[in-house]
Amino acid sequence: MTFHSQLFCDRVQPQILNISPYIPGKPITELQRELGLTRISKLASNENPLGASPKVTEAIHNELKEIARYPDGSAYALKQVLANFLRVKEAQLVIGNGSNELLELAARVFAGPGDEIVYSQYGFAVYPISAQVVGATGVEVPADGFGHDLQAMLGAITDKTKLVYIANPNNPTGTVFGRMEWEAFIEQVPQNVVVVLDEAYLEFCEDADYPNGLNYLDDYPNLLVSRTFSKAYGLASLRIGYMAGCEEIIQYINQLRAPFNVNYYAQVAAIAAIEDQEFVQQAVEVNRKGMLQICSALDALGLSYIPSAGNFVCVRFEDRCGGGQADLAAKVNHALLQQGVIVRPVANYGMAEYLRISIGTKEENTHLIEALEAVL
Repeated sequence: MTFHSQLFCDRVQPQILNISPYIPGKPITELQRELGLTRISKLASNENPLGASPKVTEAIHNELKEIARYPDGSAYALKQVLANFLRVKEAQLVIGNGSNELLELAARVFAGPGDEIVYSQYGFAVYPISAQVVGATGVEVPADGFGHDLQAMLGAITDKTKLVYIANPNNPTGTVFGRMEWEAFIEQVPQNVVVVLDEAYLEFCEDADYPNGLNYLDDYPNLLVSRTFSKAYGLASLRIGYMAGCEEIIQYINQLRAPFNVNYYAQVAAIAAIEDQEFVQQAVEVNRKGMLQICSALDALGLSYIPSAGNFVCVRFEDRCGGGQADLAAKVNHALLQQGVIVRPVANYGMAEYLRISIGTKEENTHLIEALEAVL
């Protein structure tokens, strides 16, 4: 049977044709197949190098007998535990197949053709993709350095704006903004414009001036706060996240989300993960020490990087004269793969001269440092 690549092109929604799919980190198994390596350190996807809490794996094991049953579509038990932990109402929460699903659902609920969605340069790739999927116009606001310029984003809001995406800390740059900057922004956003505050990495941010989004929900009904269990909690493979906001908006999102969108074991794991905050603090400590280990090595190698409040760091590769070279970063990435180290190219973010490196265990970080020394 012959495949006709353009057979359905005129049937596809026009906004879909121009979407550049999200590029995930290279899997370990793929590199094993390609190069036959046995020592591989994956530092590409901002995963928890400790894995998940032992209490999580125990909880899943205890529930394996339920594998043939559909999950609770409302995630009732999880929402009870989560609401108590966060000190919000259960009706203010919606659980998603990763926070990624919820970020997209927010766009689908509020925006469509003729509308605008505002986000920052160097913001998470899902933001412009979400705008394209619903046929809205994405409005990219130039960054301040590599961070969000919140006042410029405020100035980009028009009568057509339905949604604003903001990440704190931001991925892939790791930049963070403080309380004063945030409050000056959110106070001036029109009440009919929904602000989605993506806090996927908040557990790693130790800045005393960090503005926890949940503290602003009562005063700003147009605010949605998105979080994930994929990072500090180590549940990336189970795909589970949540969003908090006013009850009305959460209800609209619940109306649109797919039935049984979060599998039973993800719900079981999330409950166990919430109840083991000691593990989360252990992960944060490993990240703190790992960040210091890697950044100290980068300093010794003379490599510049963007200071990060997340569990990753973006490193710039430049020539001897100080000029950034996109091809140099690509060459370094290729050479690191030969050494068994997987990092993340970020050329799709307009940062072709950078590589994003996730913080790993002490041993994984050492592997990276040794590989960098050999490559450079």
